[in-house]
Formats: sequence, structure tokens, C-alpha cells
Amino acid sequence: MRPQALLAAVALVAVAMSLVSCRSGRIREDPILRLSSAESLVEGKRLLELEKYEKAIPYLSHAFEVEPNSAGGREALLLVADAHYKGGSDSDMIQAEAKYRDFQNRFPTSPRASYVQFQIAMSLAGRIERPDRDQAPTHKARAAFEDLLRLYPTSEYAVQAREELVVVLDRLAEHEFVIGRFYLRYGAPSAAVTRIEGMLKNFPDYTQKDKALFHLAQAYEKLERTDDAQATWSRLRTEYPGSEWTSKIPEERRG
Repeated sequence: MRPQALLAAVALVAVAMSLVSCRSGRIREDPILRLSSAESLVEGKRLLELEKYEKAIPYLSHAFEVEPNSAGGREALLLVADAHYKGGSDSDMIQAEAKYRDFQNRFPTSPRASYVQFQIAMSLAGRIERPDRDQAPTHKARAAFEDLLRLYPTSEYAVQAREELVVVLDRLAEHEFVIGRFYLRYGAPSAAVTRIEGMLKNFPDYTQKDKALFHLAQAYEKLERTDDAQATWSRLRTEYPGSEWTSKIPEERRG
């Protein structure tokens, strides 16, 4: 080998060894890695109680990684998910869902199974967008709450799951209404009718049904479906006599 090439090779090896040495030094300096699983779990729980969720996660993750199949390791994994959930940001909710699902897959017969399923649903519900945005997380949250009620109908989380499901379904209904109203505003009353009729059929407990009926009647009017429009105006008057939308019925349609 030529002297210049030999010198270059030696230099590269030296640089590589230096990098490895620095990296090893950083690992050795990490105090968390010197802790046992039990010690790390205790510190992680202490930080959780202080609501220092981001700082708690490395300790809890270490406790799980050292003893993943022990009782402490299982507890640590669940607490990692809880710490992310309590963090509250969108990225935290994504991480929380992933950790809860990891726990669910690893320990499907755990006595905490109903809690984990509830938290999966809540992590998804925490990412729900405005009605005019994509509702993929909302659909997933609906499925997760319905899975909880199907699998654990008598669990302590069932009542709250039903309440949360009402909110989720209302958001999905509002999304459908927003699309229908968009069609109506931009000159596609037939598409508006299809969307709003479908929403009323699929979400009969929609909390703003009076608003939907008003716009549905307007769409019928634009299509010159007079009988359908009059029936819808009449239904709005009968079912929601005190609604602001009832007060907006055209004068000629109030008879």
C-alpha cells in the first residue's frame, strides 16, 4: 500500500474509533442506564406525580426495556402510554395510542385490558379535527369506543365510553352536514339532499337536527320538490318550535 493511502486508512480508523469512544462515553454517562428496572420505575412514577411527563418517559421506558415481562415492566409500559396521553399534544396522542396498542398486543389477558381499550379510544378522540377537516381519527375513535362497549360492556369505563361515543358520532354527523351545506351553497342541491338525508338516517341522534332540516328543506325548494320541502318545513316546526332555525322558515311556508 502506498504511504499516502496507508496514512489515510489510519486516519479513518482513528476517526471511527473516536466516534465509537465518544458514543460509548455518552452511554456510560447516562444515569438512567445505571438504574435497575425497579429503581427506574420508582423515579418515573415520581416524575409522573409531579406532572413532569416528558422527563418521566425515559425512566419508564428503561424500566420496561430491562424487564419487559415482569410485573414492573408491564406497569412501566402502561405508564409510558399514560405519560404520553397526559402530555396532550397531537404527537403525544399518536405515541400514546401506539404504546397502549403495544401493551394490548403483548398482554391481551391483562386485568387492565378494558382500561387500555378505553385509553386507545381516548387517544384517538384527542386527535379529532374540526368538522370541515379529515375525520379519519374520528372514525377510528368510534370503532375503538364501540369495541370497548362490545368487549367490556360492564366495565367501569362503559358509561364514559357511551358519553364519549355520543360526542364522536355528533362530530361525524356534523362533518356530513358541512359537506351537504357546501353543496347547497355552491349550486348542487341534489348532492346536498343526498348528503343531508344520509346523515339524518345514519346519525338519528344528531344534536343539531333542526339546522339540518332547515337546509334540507332549502335544498328541496331549489329542486322544486315542493311536497318534500313543505313536509320538512312542517317537521321542523313540529319538532323544534323554539329553534332559531324554525324562526327562519320563509313566511310563505309557515302555513
